[in-house]
Amino acid sequence: KNAGQIAGLNVLRIINEPTAASLAYGLDKKANETILVFDLGGGTYDVSVLDVGDGVFEVKSVAGDTHLGGDDYDRRIVDWLAEEFKKSNGIDLKSDRQALQRLTEAAERAKIELSSRLETSVNLPFITADQTGPKHLEMTLTRAKFESLTSDLTERCRGPFLGALKDANLTPQQIDEVVLVGGSTRMPVIQQLVKNLTGGKEPHKGVNPDEVVAVGAAIQAGVLKGEVKDILLLDVTPLSLGVETLGGVTTKIIDRNTTIPTSRSQVFSTAADNQTSVEVHILQGERDMARDNRTLGRFHLDGIAPAPRGMPQIEVTYDIDANGILNVKAQDKGTGREQSVTITASSTLSKDEVERMVKEAEAHSSEDRAKREEVELRNQADHMIHQAEKIMKDNEDKIPDDVKSEVTGKLETLKSAAKGSDVALLRREMDEFNEALQKIGQHIYQQAGAATGGSSAAGGEEKKDDVVDADYKEVN
Repeated sequence: KNAGQIAGLNVLRIINEPTAASLAYGLDKKANETILVFDLGGGTYDVSVLDVGDGVFEVKSVAGDTHLGGDDYDRRIVDWLAEEFKKSNGIDLKSDRQALQRLTEAAERAKIELSSRLETSVNLPFITADQTGPKHLEMTLTRAKFESLTSDLTERCRGPFLGALKDANLTPQQIDEVVLVGGSTRMPVIQQLVKNLTGGKEPHKGVNPDEVVAVGAAIQAGVLKGEVKDILLLDVTPLSLGVETLGGVTTKIIDRNTTIPTSRSQVFSTAADNQTSVEVHILQGERDMARDNRTLGRFHLDGIAPAPRGMPQIEVTYDIDANGILNVKAQDKGTGREQSVTITASSTLSKDEVERMVKEAEAHSSEDRAKREEVELRNQADHMIHQAEKIMKDNEDKIPDDVKSEVTGKLETLKSAAKGSDVALLRREMDEFNEALQKIGQHIYQQAGAATGGSSAAGGEEKKDDVVDADYKEVN
């Protein structure tokens, strides 16, 4: 948005490239279709899965590789040309900036020519010189050799392609059309890869890959001006959005790949007795622990009425508009007090950063899960200790001294385990404390039952006269 304003444009709406491509492709489509946009440009690679139909465009998932594009294919040709020249002439062209620039331009031309021909000639006269005189570069590059040099780059396209399908819960057979975007998709090897990945489906070639994004953006501008009717565009959030909860855990409120605009709410409570303020820590990312995610903002909600912990109800609402701008509101349902903040940075992450955060979450998933389970276990232990102390205080006269002594001993052991780092020990102490705590419940209810029984016996037969048969009806 800032870039557009600096360029002197009035920015009304921001859409990503695959979404723009789907607009250009789906304009005249009437039937409901699932399309996959395969965008391989000069420097980046993106895959998007969209549902298109009845004028509605809904992005189901996005994936990609921010370090893969046509430039990487060019560099492979440059490396090959320089290596072959060095073998023949003993001169490293890559150490000569001017020669390297000419090599890069020639490599790109060769790549383009190999999309329509089986071989091409690279001819660079006077590329360099030594004591014997000027040197000329003249080589023939076949399509087969080019595809061999870049086979690992082509293979890297496979992962994000399958990842996007997995995120959208689809199989390749459920894709109706594949749209190719970006000049690099003109390479026959890429078109063949797409065909293989979709089970033999031919990529759609009715859209010019160089113009499709600009055409889509123009259509969206037409929608905003009212010149184009009956089109609705639904984008998605690139990363999950959540809030930090007790123990430094991230509680997700809006999941990654949720269609926007959207609004989600969740009710939280206080972690301590008589707590009159809470901090709302807004997070973005896929990790389980708050410290591993990106902080978007923080704010405090004050003026909560003093009450036992767990009683106040604080509703936190996350609202994302069509431009990806996030509004967060926290409201105390008891007092009606509320606080809110608007965050414009929720959608300004580069594709590179989004991809890195998703990969980090996948790499640390088991470690994060273990940390989260440990924190949740400690929270359970803390809650158990709090509840036990409250029950013992409220029913002090009803608990025998031997039971009170046993439970107090177990309670201290549990407190000690909760402060330590041994999770297995903590779980074991919680189970043992639970068993001891049940004895308190038994004594309380036994006494209550005895008291009820005693009053019935005292009433004797005369109580029967007080019994009245009454009509009743079930209320559903």
